[in-house]
Amino acid sequence: MSAAALTPLRGPRRIVCLTEEPTETLYALGEDHRIVGISGFTVRPPRARKEKPKVSAFTSAKIDEIMKLAPDLAIGFSDIQADIAAELVRRGVEVWISNHRSVEGILDYVRRLGALVGAAARAEAYADELQRGLDAVAARAATLSRRPRVYFEEWDEPPITGIRWVSELVGIAGGDDVFPERAAEPLAKQRILADAGEVVRRAPDIIIGSWCGKKFRPDRVAARPGWDAIPAVRDGELHEVKSPLILQPGPAALGDGVRALAEIVHGWAARRDGGAAEPGRLLP
Repeated sequence: MSAAALTPLRGPRRIVCLTEEPTETLYALGEDHRIVGISGFTVRPPRARKEKPKVSAFTSAKIDEIMKLAPDLAIGFSDIQADIAAELVRRGVEVWISNHRSVEGILDYVRRLGALVGAAARAEAYADELQRGLDAVAARAATLSRRPRVYFEEWDEPPITGIRWVSELVGIAGGDDVFPERAAEPLAKQRILADAGEVVRRAPDIIIGSWCGKKFRPDRVAARPGWDAIPAVRDGELHEVKSPLILQPGPAALGDGVRALAEIVHGWAARRDGGAAEPGRLLP
């Protein structure tokens, strides 16, 4: 029998992941055998949806179904899942609610989750790999002759600006968030734009929509009163990044998410340097 087979399993053995990022991280670390339940919004990795029962949404959960799984740990994210966490604690389940909001916080989250399941070395290596990917994106961005001004919208009714890690990733990708002061606010309600005309005044070169749970509609954005004066609308620079890639504070955002942002920024730069987009054209 190998030494590995004799090594006792350390850390929690039956984990319920209330959001996607712990699921994606544990799969990446080869610790997916510990997961007994996942969020219904999980899309990464695709195989998780086939292998694990879906027992929660984001603001609600099937508490009785979770209890049947006999978890020794539930992992969630942010104040929005506080009520779910409280009910599970009352039922005797240990709960970890992470509340990281920055790129560095995501990297630290990967390290902490890895340490929690006895995979600290693998988690450190994985976090380093994610950091190298970010460094490569930033190095490419450094070649741009000009950085575009970017408005990122994570909801439309009412308009909500991008959270901190998204703002930071826009910067790494080569753009400048037009609402950096709002990105510092941890709660979505603090990032609601009471006056959508402020976007017009800040004149972004690019508008990126990532409406959580529904398709971005650039035509509706362009039709907002006064928005035809925005350079991004005038030049047809309205783009979508799918919310699973960018709005969950885990590996997806630091990989495919930031690369999607970078492609938008570099596409804008290429059109600007080599020929403008057709006036009024809305990009998919």
